[in-house]
Amino acid sequence: MRSDMMPGATFPDYQLSDHTGKHRKLSELQGIDPMIVVLGRGGFCPKDRRQTEGLVQLYREMEVGYCRLVTITTDNITQTNEYRSGAGAHWPFLSDTRRIIQKDLDIAEYTDPVHNPIIPHIIVLEPALRIHKIYNGYWFFGRPTIEELRLDLRAVSMICRPDWDITAPGFSAQWDQGSKEHFYPYGKTYVETLGQQD
Repeated sequence: MRSDMMPGATFPDYQLSDHTGKHRKLSELQGIDPMIVVLGRGGFCPKDRRQTEGLVQLYREMEVGYCRLVTITTDNITQTNEYRSGAGAHWPFLSDTRRIIQKDLDIAEYTDPVHNPIIPHIIVLEPALRIHKIYNGYWFFGRPTIEELRLDLRAVSMICRPDWDITAPGFSAQWDQGSKEHFYPYGKTYVETLGQQD
């Protein structure tokens, strides 16, 4: 991983095709929410498939916790769509067949010249693509557990949600005065909130 990619740095705002062929920027997928970016080897990898099984369960919690998830592999769009469908995943999967991320972040898995995949990494992002934590998943047990990701999302949510503790002094008064922009997602219309979901 490139040496400047560390907690506090901004993760690059890559634009790639999703599982439907639509071009998507990471910043647009993230919106104003915490996000986990999974850089994976691809649907051919049993370790990636097992990790995705766990993420399917976590994603159900992430949806109600207003958090985002995206998986990026070097699979082509057909393989990406099949990987996503086969896993029962409902979040965006992006295809990087040109290996833009692999080259830019210097994460080519040189031990697998047949597939030429990305070295697996999991990046937990605060809003604005700010890196909170990076996990190197070349070895399966280097990948975070679902519980570790829950704890990371808790830490990021505490940082970015002003109303994390609504018992803090002044919050009740703000609510009573109609200042709902301090309370997520109450400062937004249904259309705005639902429009941010994938």
